Amino acid sequence: MRKNSIKNTRINGEVLRELSNIIRGDIKDPRIHPMTSVVTVEVAPDLKTCKAYISVLGDEEAQKNTLLGLKSAEGYIRRALARSINLRNTPQITFILDQSIEYGVRMSKMIDDVTKDLHEDSMEESAPESLAEEYAAEDSDVE
Repeated sequence: MRKNSIKNTRINGEVLRELSNIIRGDIKDPRIHPMTSVVTVEVAPDLKTCKAYISVLGDEEAQKNTLLGLKSAEGYIRRALARSINLRNTPQITFILDQSIEYGVRMSKMIDDVTKDLHEDSMEESAPESLAEEYAAEDSDVE
């Protein structure tokens, strides 16, 4: 089975869905932040290993605690995954912190700040220097 085969893509999607359900509903570890999501899953073609990219909406401490909690519950998660998905081998799961969502939000905020500054600068340039100049311009137009 090739890495990007249709079968491997379907297995990745199924493992992603079940892993999300297990993390969201079955694990009661208080270290795992409630805003934890599984971004993507890469199951090896031989079904022996799996990389699960996890995103945690929170500060750095919450991310670190969530990874520790998931690593300690790895056996339980693997057993629950084996019960819910019928695979020849249940993959050994490695949790990796994915910060791409946080990076995207930060970049979007920076872009918004720059465009807001540019918009304010253009508004200042088009505005008259003082109200007196504005009224003088209006008086000269009337005459």
